[in-house]
Amino acid sequence: MIDRRSFLGGGAAAASLATFSPFLPAWARSGSRGLGPSIPTLWGPDITLTIENNPFTVGGRTGEAITINGTLPAPLLRMREGDRVHLAVTNKLEEDTSIHWHGFLIPFDMDGVPGLSFPGIRPGQTFHYEFTLRQSGTFWYHSHSGLQEQAGHYGPVIIDPATPDPVHYDREHVLVLSDWAFMSPERIFTQLKQEGGHFNRNNLTLFGLFNRRHNPAQDMSLEERVMWKKMTMDPTDISDVTGAIYTYLINGHGPQENWTGLFVPGERVRLRFINASAMTVFNVRIPGLPMTVVNADGENVRPVTVGEFQVSVAETYDVIVQPTHANAYTVVAEAVDRSGMGRATLAPRLGMAAAVPPLRPRPLLTMADMGMGGMGSMGGMDHGSMGGMDHGSMGSMGSMGRMNRRTMRNPENAPPDVKVGVGVDMIAPMPKDRTGEPGLGLKNVGHRVLTYRDLVSLKPNKDQRRPSRYMEIHLTGNMERFMWSFDGQKFSSGVEPFRFALDERVRVTLVNDTMMQHPIHLHGHFMELVNGHPGHYPLKHTLNVLPGSKLSFNLTADNPGDWAFHCHLLYHMHAGMFNVVTVRPLTRRRRG
Repeated sequence: MIDRRSFLGGGAAAASLATFSPFLPAWARSGSRGLGPSIPTLWGPDITLTIENNPFTVGGRTGEAITINGTLPAPLLRMREGDRVHLAVTNKLEEDTSIHWHGFLIPFDMDGVPGLSFPGIRPGQTFHYEFTLRQSGTFWYHSHSGLQEQAGHYGPVIIDPATPDPVHYDREHVLVLSDWAFMSPERIFTQLKQEGGHFNRNNLTLFGLFNRRHNPAQDMSLEERVMWKKMTMDPTDISDVTGAIYTYLINGHGPQENWTGLFVPGERVRLRFINASAMTVFNVRIPGLPMTVVNADGENVRPVTVGEFQVSVAETYDVIVQPTHANAYTVVAEAVDRSGMGRATLAPRLGMAAAVPPLRPRPLLTMADMGMGGMGSMGGMDHGSMGGMDHGSMGSMGSMGRMNRRTMRNPENAPPDVKVGVGVDMIAPMPKDRTGEPGLGLKNVGHRVLTYRDLVSLKPNKDQRRPSRYMEIHLTGNMERFMWSFDGQKFSSGVEPFRFALDERVRVTLVNDTMMQHPIHLHGHFMELVNGHPGHYPLKHTLNVLPGSKLSFNLTADNPGDWAFHCHLLYHMHAGMFNVVTVRPLTRRRRG
C-alpha cells in the first residue's frame, strides 16, 4: 500500500519523489500497488495546492509544464461525501489561473470559471475554495483559464460515499488519460486557425488509391473521392490535433514508459478512467480481460460487461476487472483517429509486460457523420473495422452527389434560431439519434462495445416530472476556418445566455450540425441522458454528441447561478463554442 505520510508530505515529499520518478505523484508512479478501498480520505477536508511551472519529461524530451504541487498529473484528491472541504490554491505562475471542480454540485461562486463565477487567481495570490460535498464518485479538476489545461493543469478526484459503496472491489487504480504536446498551446491554436487540418497527416492520397492493401483506410473508390472533393469535405478529418504532435499519456507516462498497476490474481480491481485530455477521444480496451462498467461521470450505473468503450474528453468511467491468472495485461487507450495510443500494464509484479496490439486501421467519416443518417451510410460499412466499403451498395452516393456546400449552408434550411454566416459551413440535413452506436470505427471490432444506450442509472431518477418546456441547441462550426459556436454564434459576439427558472424541468435537444464529435459539459448540474430508460436515465455532466447526430437530455435547473456550458474540446471552447446557463432567481439558501 501507499505510505500515507509520503502521499501527504507536501513540498518536501514532492522533492524526494522527484528523485524516484520526476514530477509524478505516488499514485501515478509505475508499479503503484493501487489504493485499497478501505483507505481513509488521503487528504482530508483541508487541502493546500500550489500552481507553478516545472519541467516535464516524456519520451526522452523535456518541456515546460504547469504543475500542481510539483506533479503532472496533479495530486489525487481523496475526500468524503458530506464533508465540508477547504482548498487553499496559490498561484505561482506569471499569469492568472483557476481551478474548476469538474462535475461538482457546488455554489456557482466556487465553480472556478474566471469572469463568470469569480475573478480568477492573480499571480502571487491564494484563493480559498470552500464547499460541502454533495456527491461521491470519480471526478477531476483542471484550469479554466486560457489554454492551461493543455499544459498539464489537471488532476483526479475520488469522493468516497458516505454510505456503503454498492460496487464491491478489492483494489483500485486511477488511470488519467491525457495528451501532451511540446508545442505551446497558443501555437497549436494559431496553426488550427490558419489551417483547420494542419495536424492531419493521414489524408487520402493518390498512392493509396492504387495500393489499398498497404493501408485499408485508403480503400475508397475514385468516385467516392470525387464526391467528397465536390463537397469540399475531408473524410479523414476526425481529430483536430493528432499523434503528429501529441504523446498520449496514462498517469503522466508515455507509451514506452509503460505505467504498471499491480494486482493479485482473483481480485476484483476497480479501474477509474478519467479522460483529462485537451482534444483526444480515446477507445479503451484491455485485450484478454473483459471490463464491467459500473460508474459513468461519477454516478453508479447498472453493471454492463464490454470489451471496449469510448471515453470522450472530460468523461469518466469506472470498470471492474477480475484477472484470474498471473498474467500481464495491456491497457490500450487508442486515439479515435488511430494516430497513436496511450499504453499501460496491469500485472501481478513489476517487470512483466503483455503484447501491445498495433494501431488499427484509421476509420473514415460516412454520410451519417454528415447528418444524412436517414439516407444510410456510404455503403453501410465502417472503415475503421472492415477496412473498406461495400461497393456493391452505392445507392446513397447519388444522394451525396446531389448535395453541395451551398445547399448545406442555405439559411432557408436552418432553424430560425441558427444564424448561418461564415462561421457555419453546414446544417445537418437529417440528424438522427445515434446513442445506440459505439462510436466511429467500432461497429465491427469483434467484441461488445459500450454505447450510451447501455447506461442505466442504478438508482431511480429523483425528478420524475415531465418536462414543462422543450428547447433545441445546435452545435455549429466551420471546420476549414476553425470556427465553433452554438446556434451559429460564438460566445465573444455577445450572445444571450440560455435562461432557466429555478427548479424548472426542461427537455434539451443537442443537434450536431458538424462532422466532428463534441463533448458538451454543463457546470453545476447533471443531465439526464434520454436513452430509452425512463425513470433510470443515466446522469452525466458531459455528453458526447456524435457527428451529424442529435441527443436529448432532461435538466432540472436546481442549482441557482450562472454556469458555463461548453464543448470540452479545449480549442473548440476557446474558439467560441461556449455560453452561459443562467438559473434564476438566486433566492434559495445556498447549500455550499
